[in-house]
Formats: sequence, C-alpha cells, structure tokens
Amino acid sequence: MFSNAEIGIDLGTANILVYTKAKGIILNEPSVVAINSQNNQVVAVGKEAKEMVGKTPRHIVPIRPLKDGVIADYDITAQMLKEILKKVSKKAGVSMRKPTVVVCTPSGSTSVERRAIHNAVKSYGAKEVHLIEEPIAAAIGSDLPVDEPISSVIVDIGGGTSEVAIISFGGVVSCKSARIGGDKLDEEIIQYIRRHFNILIGESTAEKIKMEIGYALIDHPEETMEVRGRDLVTGLPRVITVTSTQIQDAIRESLLSILETIHATLESCPPELSGDIVDHGITIAGGGALIKGMQEWLANKIHVPVHLAPNPLESVAIGTGKSLKMIQKLQKATK
Repeated sequence: MFSNAEIGIDLGTANILVYTKAKGIILNEPSVVAINSQNNQVVAVGKEAKEMVGKTPRHIVPIRPLKDGVIADYDITAQMLKEILKKVSKKAGVSMRKPTVVVCTPSGSTSVERRAIHNAVKSYGAKEVHLIEEPIAAAIGSDLPVDEPISSVIVDIGGGTSEVAIISFGGVVSCKSARIGGDKLDEEIIQYIRRHFNILIGESTAEKIKMEIGYALIDHPEETMEVRGRDLVTGLPRVITVTSTQIQDAIRESLLSILETIHATLESCPPELSGDIVDHGITIAGGGALIKGMQEWLANKIHVPVHLAPNPLESVAIGTGKSLKMIQKLQKATK
C-alpha cells in the first residue's frame, strides 16, 4: 500500500481507464452508471451497469453521464468517479488517500466543462488535480516525441469525439475536433438497420456489428453476420443477415467527416512542420483506429504514412499517467 498515489484517468465517453505508474492500466470499465430512480442511489458502475442496458426494471436506469467526451450530468459523473476510485483502491491495493490525479479533457471542452471535471475529481479528496488535453495524452501514450521540435500528428478516434492535433514542443500547434466517434457509428448502424430492414436493434448489438464486420471505405471480400432484433411491424423477435458492405454504407458519412477533420487540421499546419508530417506521417489511436482497413484507407486519402498506436484503446490513459512528470513543462507550453 502506498499513499499519495499518482494516477492518470482517461475519462472517456465509452470507457474510463485508470493508470498508475507502478502497475500500468489497473482499471478499464465502460462509462455507465445504473441508478435507482426511486432513491437516486447508484446500483452499479462500469461492466455491471453496461450489462444492464436494455434489460432492467423501469426504476433501474443505466445512464452514460459523459456525452461527446464531456460531462453531461455532473452529479452522476462525480458519483461514478468515486465508485471507480473505490474499485481501484480495492483492486490494486493503492491507497487513495490524497492521490495526485491527472485527467484528460477533450481539446474542445469549455472552461465550465473543465471545471466540472476538476471539481468531480477534487470532491473525492484528491490532493492535486491536473488536466491535460486529450490529444497530448494520446500522443504521449503512443510514444510520440511530443516535447521535441518535430511535428507529431495524432488522430484520436474515441467514443464521443474524434480529435486531430499537430503537437510540437509539448504544445498543440493546430487542433480540430469533431463530435463523431464510436457512439455515432453505432447510432448510424441502428438507424440503417431500422430504415432498411424495419428491425430495431440495441446499442450493444450495433457495437458488435461494427467490431465484427465494420470496414473503412476500402474494397474488401464481403462478410456477413446474423443479427437479432425486434420487428417494428409485428413486434416479434426476428433474425436478419447483414453484410459488411451495408455497414460500410451506414457509417460512410461519419468516416468522411473524420477524414475532413484530418484534412482541415493538416491544412492549418505551419509550413515548417509540414515536412515532418511527410516524413513521419500520422498516428491513429482510440477504438475507432481498430475499424478494419482504417489505416489503409487514411493512407490512400492523405498520402502520408499512417501508423497505428501500440495500444490504441489505452493510449490516452497511458499518456495521462506518463504525463505526470511532464505536467509542468506541458502547462508552460499550453499557457
């Protein structure tokens, strides 16, 4: 047991990850809280709460308190953080007495949203709370040389937002953010299946489809998958077969929006740094980076090398934890 623990938290729309210097990633759970609406008590947090989505009695309500990468419900987020930090202290044997906490925030978040995150963590009893911009955390976690005078380009496709940033000397030179991520892709798959098959499916099913047969906009051998849902005409359960090309169609618009965001960021890059991008290319991180063919598709479209981060899903959390020693330098650079 050690007090004054140093922890990094990736407060993601889809997942919360907690990192400690000593043990690496010690917690990775969905950002879902189940609340009993009769007395406003937290019933479950993380995996247990996610398993309840769409399956609970009326008074148990699973809530995702983070929307598009920012806090939508402050009180529930504060409760969720407290429960998550309790889990961490039990699971990892880390004493949570006055920890120093670094939390990443989306680069587009407002000062009000940042204060809400700061206060939620502080209310748990943290000794110090530092906020770091998500793209910088993702770049550090992807082993990019962020504090050198070289341009590092990171594309972080998360659950709620996709952020593209050019980083040099520890600061963000140019950054664009689109409120499009894994959640939006799931939503588009739900809408597509509803429109074309008259079938209603849930979020978990849509996410499974995306992971199994979701492809970026590249040619590929067609794959199929059986999907169970509720027939909107008869109200009865029904099984249909969907193809990977149909899912490609469903998510096409969102993928093109992410590409547009990358283009816009690269266009606003200072000429001195453009040469570095041609040489070193860009790095993609976040769950969206794992969509089949994403690397190949982006490389064809932007004509520079595209690298996949070593741990795309954990890059932000690892970077948040590793940034503890760089925090003063980063704060000076971003002021």
